[in-house]
Amino acid sequence: MKMTALKRWFVFVLASAAFAFSTQALAQEAPDELVKRVSADVLDVAKKDREVKKGNMQQIFRLVEEKVMPYVDFKKTTSLAVGKYWRQATPEQRNELTKQFHDLLFYTYASAISKVEDGHKLQFQPLRAKADATDVIVNSRIIQPKNPEPILIGYRLEKQADGWKIYDINVMGAWLVETYKTTFTNEIGRSGIDGLIKTLKDKNASLARGGKPAQ
Repeated sequence: MKMTALKRWFVFVLASAAFAFSTQALAQEAPDELVKRVSADVLDVAKKDREVKKGNMQQIFRLVEEKVMPYVDFKKTTSLAVGKYWRQATPEQRNELTKQFHDLLFYTYASAISKVEDGHKLQFQPLRAKADATDVIVNSRIIQPKNPEPILIGYRLEKQADGWKIYDINVMGAWLVETYKTTFTNEIGRSGIDGLIKTLKDKNASLARGGKPAQ
């Protein structure tokens, strides 16, 4: 199963992390301000932490687990990517799909952080959403030190009880959920839901054994 879209997502996505905030403070924070602040935080750590800059994967894994994983709605992302088959999956299969997708994103985001360079910069467009909106898109672009063309990124967030959560990202016009819906549908068509779970498990097991981030 190809993971190119997932890699493209996380190589340039530097805005899904945050320090631990109280539920009240996080819920009150505007979605664009959340994305801006946490983006700057992750980018700053990736540039300044010596162990991260040296490629120490254990340190990078720790950074990802603490600052990234709590702020993505993996269940929503997974259910949308699995599409119509999500309703057919048992509770156990849903839990396993979400876990395996979480782990794959974990490894891939670690790979992204290991590739951050000092010249990477983030720019954001003004948020265009109603004050009472519960689902918004925050648009930004990544300025690369060795490429004059910026990478356009859109973050889709949903307002939940404990604050805003990212559940989909657009890279240069391609939404992650739609891209993976095709991949997952094809895999399920060949070998069923358990077959997709096995494919994700095998990928993650390989990454864990090698101690390497996803490619």
